[in-house]
Amino acid sequence: MTMPVGVVGTGYLGRLHARILSEMPEADVVGFVETNDAVAGEVAKSLGLRRLESVAVLADKAQCAVIATPTSSHFAIARQLIEAGCDVMVEKPITATVEEGKRLAELAAAKQRILQVGHVERYNPAINAAAPLLHDIRFLEAERLGIFAGRSLDVDVLLDLMIHDLNLVLSLLHSPVREVRAVGVPVLTEKVDITNVRLELENGAVANLTASRVSRERVRKIRFFSSESYISVDTKEQEVKGYRLANRSIEPIEVSVEKKEPLRAELEAFLRCVRDRSRPLVDANDGVEAVALAKRVADAIDESMRRFHR
Repeated sequence: MTMPVGVVGTGYLGRLHARILSEMPEADVVGFVETNDAVAGEVAKSLGLRRLESVAVLADKAQCAVIATPTSSHFAIARQLIEAGCDVMVEKPITATVEEGKRLAELAAAKQRILQVGHVERYNPAINAAAPLLHDIRFLEAERLGIFAGRSLDVDVLLDLMIHDLNLVLSLLHSPVREVRAVGVPVLTEKVDITNVRLELENGAVANLTASRVSRERVRKIRFFSSESYISVDTKEQEVKGYRLANRSIEPIEVSVEKKEPLRAELEAFLRCVRDRSRPLVDANDGVEAVALAKRVADAIDESMRRFHR
């Protein structure tokens, strides 16, 4: 039996959601909501989907919905859908503020609705292949570089790109963050476009993260170091390379990655959660924790800017 699902927002990312859902045999895409007439026309024509008049109309037709609108609108739209009885997957970040995220999490719990957050890297086959190898990680280095695309400009690079790596640090290193040091600067927008962050975790691990949305190339790499191994993950290419220290020599670790479109895996997982009433891999609390850490990073950047301009 197919599941009635709708999509709110069909810009770059929302259109990908709509396309994949329309290809999934378990999904019945009842329609989409889009405020831009030109974009709506393109989506309706290319995907053969129906444009709906409002979120309220979508909520009346769908059992669940995907929200892929600008971050500033996530809270209001998700609240409306949850209150109408829909299960929701909202793109990252869950909301623009920690307070909004907490309120959504509380509402979803009270209404017994699924609320999944679109931290898609958690569904990347390379991350899943590397995860069993990550023991006693002492140092993590991540590069997330993007070509300037002129979208998601309602938020800075922290909530646009680095939020993925903040979520990965929290989920893979299994420790709260003790100290945050960060620098960042605006380049092509009025918000921070490039940043470098150093996180010290309570378990002694250190994470050094760089994110830029003004690069000339697209890079998605994470390197993990322990006392006995080195694991390099390229989530763009879905490749994992590993080496371990054994008998005073360096030996390669064979890692097999079964490549798959992460967004498809994420949407399949969402529909399973809706069907089985199970907890998402990335739930509302995970989303809130990532936004809370991003806020700490933003505060550290502000402090570094104040010191620089004294």
